Amino acid sequence: MGKITVSTLDKMKAAGEKFVCITAYDATFARLVSEAGAETILVGDSLGNVIQGQGSTIPVKIEHMAYHTECVARAQPDSLIIADMPFMSYGTPEDTMSNAAQLMQAGAQMVKVEGGVWLSDSISMLVERGIPVCAHLGLTPQSVNVFGGYRVQGRTPKSAKSILADAVEIQDAGASLLVLECVPTHLATDISEKLDIPVIGIGAGPGTDAQVLVMHDLLGLSEHTPRFVKNFMENQASIQDALRAFVAAVKSGDYPREEHSYA
Repeated sequence: MGKITVSTLDKMKAAGEKFVCITAYDATFARLVSEAGAETILVGDSLGNVIQGQGSTIPVKIEHMAYHTECVARAQPDSLIIADMPFMSYGTPEDTMSNAAQLMQAGAQMVKVEGGVWLSDSISMLVERGIPVCAHLGLTPQSVNVFGGYRVQGRTPKSAKSILADAVEIQDAGASLLVLECVPTHLATDISEKLDIPVIGIGAGPGTDAQVLVMHDLLGLSEHTPRFVKNFMENQASIQDALRAFVAAVKSGDYPREEHSYA
């Protein structure tokens, strides 16, 4: 598919073409994800759950993220590599700059941060220094203890308005992408239509510009899976076929369906 850049994703949004993001944590799966046609790879702090066996993403450290980003980058995938900044690695401007630089030097082409308007200054600082940013709103797993669990966000008019305002502010600060997790379909669609930057959904319905799933979830390997997950290994002969099936389903609009979304 050729090397994917931020410009590629912008053009796909403008043309109304869906794109795909899949997590990967090592060279082998990074290669398979890229060969399956996923435009973006997320080196997610979800590695805390699926690789380390942690109960949440909070124990993941910057050293872990840098190591797995290096592993993914060695595969030299055509996919754009996005690396999560883990819990409290961007609490101050100094930490943000230092830790983001570590991930970029490990091979990331963009970093992802969770949070709303309070991140605007940090996003601007990163972009000014040549580090593209993907923001993350809605259910932000690093804030699970504040939310009191993994709960759908944006269901009340007040919270929906707040998420939309944060999305606009984050775009204005210079973010290149936005992930919306576990928000009602109508809110995710509204935000995707209002923003110029591409929006990636997970548990956010079919109206976003792209979809992301944790690789272990889409392969049916996770012990517990949320409502928005579909097992793409079913009726497939290989992992490669399952990855290609997910990519095809997103691009055709066959996934996600209503049963994978929230009202």
